[in-house]
Amino acid sequence: MTVDDEVRAPTLPESNGASKETLEDYTLRFAPRTYRRWTPAVVGASALGGIAYMADFSIGAGIGLTHGTGNALLAIGFAAVVIFVTGFPLAYYAARYNIDLDLITRGSGFGYYGSVITSVIFASFTFIFFALEGSIMAQGLRYALGVPLWLGYLTSTLVIIPLVIYGMKVLAKLQSWTNPLWLLLMVAPLVVLIAQEPDSVSRFLAHGDTGVNTAAVMLGAGVCLSLMGQIGEQIDYLRFMPPRTDENRRAWWTATILAGPGWVVFGALKQTIGVFMAVYVLDAVGAVAAVEPIEQFTGVFKQFMPAWLVVPLALVLVVLSQVKINVTNAYSGSLAWTNSFTRVTKRYPGRLVFVLVNLAIALVLMEADMFSFLNKLLSFYSNCAMAWVVTVATDIAINKYVLKLSPKQPEFRRGMLYAVNPVGVGSFLASSVLSISVYFGLFGAAIQPYSPLVAVGIPVLLTPLLAVVTKGRFYLRRNDDGIEEPVLDETGNPSGTLYDCVVCGQEYERPDVTASAVGGTICSLCLSTDRAGLHVLR
Repeated sequence: MTVDDEVRAPTLPESNGASKETLEDYTLRFAPRTYRRWTPAVVGASALGGIAYMADFSIGAGIGLTHGTGNALLAIGFAAVVIFVTGFPLAYYAARYNIDLDLITRGSGFGYYGSVITSVIFASFTFIFFALEGSIMAQGLRYALGVPLWLGYLTSTLVIIPLVIYGMKVLAKLQSWTNPLWLLLMVAPLVVLIAQEPDSVSRFLAHGDTGVNTAAVMLGAGVCLSLMGQIGEQIDYLRFMPPRTDENRRAWWTATILAGPGWVVFGALKQTIGVFMAVYVLDAVGAVAAVEPIEQFTGVFKQFMPAWLVVPLALVLVVLSQVKINVTNAYSGSLAWTNSFTRVTKRYPGRLVFVLVNLAIALVLMEADMFSFLNKLLSFYSNCAMAWVVTVATDIAINKYVLKLSPKQPEFRRGMLYAVNPVGVGSFLASSVLSISVYFGLFGAAIQPYSPLVAVGIPVLLTPLLAVVTKGRFYLRRNDDGIEEPVLDETGNPSGTLYDCVVCGQEYERPDVTASAVGGTICSLCLSTDRAGLHVLR
């Protein structure tokens, strides 16, 4: 095998790999204009369909029963504001430049290899929440059909595989078609219940009313903030937004905001409903069962539905919610794992391999009964998720737009970036280490509940400081990718001009290619798998 053959061989998962890009869903690259045929409304509805998960009800219930309704509502509100503010710049970059969160992270302070750390963190987010939702589905199957939990865990995993194989084309249809039924089953019973029993609201508001406790609020917020990584899954849909034009500007912004940072508005509402339902069913089922969504919804449905209809409808709601979110968890997790593996090994096995890897890890977590220690697991994990997301958001908002030390146009291609950028990596590591240390009480019990403030505050301060100290010199290894045409067209959208790749022979749009060191142009995936480095510009 010649050196050039060695460079070519691992580039595509099989001989017709380029023709399977729709199946692979442009896993490691810019999402081309020719593939992005959905309207902003369809992309937005698909992204919002992915937040149909039941975990919010359990999270809200756990916080409310532990700390009281008042402290729970403050915790939910605080976390929602932080998640919205930090999610906005990330969602905008994904929708505007059509790249996923890992590609955004590379050029926003982490470097080409530095963002491998955050890809693993995001992959962890997806299998933790897959396991959580799978556990909730297994609880529903046991409650309604008597299915043993171990079999329920296995069923909730296997049912996702055929749905997630085909990527965005199938996911968009699944989410759009099931959204109306899911909303009806979730919202209508609560509206009827409150109308029939208005005193249920006063009982909810009075539960655990011992006054505001800031430590309790921060402990609750830490659990809610573990969901900060959800913006990555929203972005996996938003990267398929069409170009922004004068004609679709309003629809484009509406979809980007609602389906991007706006997901947390719906999430906070579901957490609040979780507190309400847990308080409502508490006396009937006890504190342990009150955090289980199947118990919550059956308790509500019993008040105004025929007995024979209660359990089937509650099961339909739980299963539908689990499927809607776990196809997204499996899909996004496979992207994150593939990103990391390909950059480190310079081999591209295909996204579908990592669908199975992600689901296998999630299944192990379910069988280990992770649901029983949910809040502790999420509180610990949230420190790393916050450190990452806030660092990237700060780099975009401050380093790019205020200090102008970070390139405003995102860059993700090998050879254009330094391997590691100390700005993002340094800020992330400092924030993670310090916030986890606070979380485990290394600085004293008095400040232990405030680890979320450390995880959020340090990146806001340290990311700009490190950019100033380094003078922004570690963002770009090269300022010129060797092609005369700009990456963006006259409207500011990524150019749709096609270029041939000298390795795989396929055509790719301008943002996905660079000049090759041996002549011609090369696509980003072939460049990533160039083990000999022949094509990397000097």
